[in-house]
Amino acid sequence: MSHTFDPTVLREYDIRGIIGETLGPDDARAIGRGFATMLRQAGGKKVAVGYDGRVSSPMLESALIEGLTASGCDVVRIGLAATPMLYYAEASAEDVHGGIQITGSHNPANYNGFKMVFMGRPFFGEDILAIGRLAASGHWRDGTGEVESREVLEPYIERLLDGLSGIGDDRLSALRIGWDAGNGAAGPALEALAARLPGEHHLLYTEVDGSFPNHHPDPTVPANLEDLQRLVSAKSLDFGVAFDGDGDRIGAIDGEGRVIWGDQLLMIYAEDLLARRPGATVIADVKASRSLFDHVAKHGGKPVMWKTGHSLIKSKMKEVSAPLAGEMSGHVFFADEYYGYDDALYAAIRLIAASARLGKSVTQLRGEMPAMVNTPEMRFQVDETRKFAAIDEVKARLANSDAQVDGTDGVRVTTDDGWWLLRASNTQDVLVARAESDDQAGLDRLVAQIDEQLKLSGLERGAQAGH
Repeated sequence: MSHTFDPTVLREYDIRGIIGETLGPDDARAIGRGFATMLRQAGGKKVAVGYDGRVSSPMLESALIEGLTASGCDVVRIGLAATPMLYYAEASAEDVHGGIQITGSHNPANYNGFKMVFMGRPFFGEDILAIGRLAASGHWRDGTGEVESREVLEPYIERLLDGLSGIGDDRLSALRIGWDAGNGAAGPALEALAARLPGEHHLLYTEVDGSFPNHHPDPTVPANLEDLQRLVSAKSLDFGVAFDGDGDRIGAIDGEGRVIWGDQLLMIYAEDLLARRPGATVIADVKASRSLFDHVAKHGGKPVMWKTGHSLIKSKMKEVSAPLAGEMSGHVFFADEYYGYDDALYAAIRLIAASARLGKSVTQLRGEMPAMVNTPEMRFQVDETRKFAAIDEVKARLANSDAQVDGTDGVRVTTDDGWWLLRASNTQDVLVARAESDDQAGLDRLVAQIDEQLKLSGLERGAQAGH
């Protein structure tokens, strides 16, 4: 028996599709068989499996487990859980060699997908293509695996609380924080965590509901933070934290309701980290503000700009032994006193800890940041066959100019006005642009340069594409 996936489903960082159209139980079974075959070949045997709150998740879990056990892997079921709880189940247990989380992340309710970890490393890119090849050939291993269930919530919460050890309760008990789980999979863990935290905590939308009745669980979209802003304002709280649908991305606002973007959170984390680990390497993706890289250097750290994508960042962290990394999208990775994966609940704990150790409120930390003028992330549809070619054309044209170009991931051009970025999305038929300057006039000049390069490649920054 072989299996053919819809060509849109096997992505760079994960596997994702639309339930009933491009993704269903047969795909989940084939993923299980392929993953188990590869894990057995690498000497592994046991896989942790978790799922998010989407309506389709239990059906996919059942088929995935069938596939894993049919190819001879044992399965540890952790049930309904945030993605970082699945990562924790894999990282903290010596007998577990891989993990698969069924999650649609921040996509609409009719999507679902799979995030995977393999022998302690991210499973992406070429690994995912290998799953497709194994399915097409049907050359899976056969076997019979066992299934057990494990409770990870309690030990996971204990592990999160370790992030506050050594900080006096007097500094923590005065805190008043707002939280928004967005009806995503992090809700139950947030309730358990808030019950154990010192201070006063106000929680929104902790009930898991895969139809997302209150707002879409993507904390990088300002509209999705409005309920949290109202809560923080109405109750005069110190700050607020929001999570995406599966709990691996964090959003935050300060006491005045200002959004703290992914790169700005990283500035706070880096300042705290570098006080304890001078000279440490801090990684951020190519969309991050120049002020972050400057801030890391100013505090004695080594800033590294790297490609966008949680799997790519995690791999780079291992390669250069960086204790901290982050992305504009709100993925934050701590290998400092933690496991190196993206966990928004742990990132929230580290925000509390950083504020306490630095002796400054989150509002003060946000207020001290330089006021940069930047565009939002501009995304526009470009034909799949053109998107990488267009970036190569821009690179070729700029190679003959005196522009300062970084080609790590697309094209990031630095000028006296600031910088602009043009890159191809790895997951969609989309080009992404962003620009940042000290003032509006500078920003306008940078955006004009983006438009000029697009025009020279026969494209325009017209139709905005969503996620």
